[in-house]
Amino acid sequence: MKIILSGPPGCGKGTQAELLIARTGVTHYSTGDVLRDHVRRQTEIGQRAKEFMNAGKLVPDEIVLGIAREFLKTAAGKGVLFDGFPRTIPQAEGLDQVMTELNTKVDLTVFINLADDIIVRRLTSRRTCRKCGAIFNLEFKPPKAPGTCDVCGGELYQRDDDREATIRNRLSVYQRETSGLKEYYRRQGKLFELDGSIGKDRLHQEIMALVGKLK
Repeated sequence: MKIILSGPPGCGKGTQAELLIARTGVTHYSTGDVLRDHVRRQTEIGQRAKEFMNAGKLVPDEIVLGIAREFLKTAAGKGVLFDGFPRTIPQAEGLDQVMTELNTKVDLTVFINLADDIIVRRLTSRRTCRKCGAIFNLEFKPPKAPGTCDVCGGELYQRDDDREATIRNRLSVYQRETSGLKEYYRRQGKLFELDGSIGKDRLHQEIMALVGKLK
């Protein structure tokens, strides 16, 4: 199985990816994680990517797709969950080309939809420990003592990334980047959109029902 799981920041995609991996044993693909691994190992493609990263520029699709190609070669015969990738139509087209070269294909694309106001409420409620980096949420995972980390007793604070103006900008960027991506996979008959507001457990059940149809 080759599955794409996508959705805006704060939609619960990360949680659903963890649940799906634990349940099915698929290999996790996150562009950021794989990219950092190549940089750490100083591979040829990692060194090329590092030049752009050090300059504060976006890593070109050519390099991103090259990393995906190398990953798929090592994962031959295994299920793969693409977490938040591709993000643009050129990346989607490139991924299809890579998969055709490797005699495989995308089987399922799941987009988790969630209203912007709910996302903003969720993300502005996040608090991070200055000392150990543990993350809490004032809505559904509050600390036992206000402002204090349950893990190490450190001070909790709100990151700049979790402020409303920053979140709304991230959502705007996401919508702009992924515009047309849903239609791309809809035309292929591979797109399924799910409601991220129905709760973690029910959302997982619906994703597993879709995955079950692939077997």
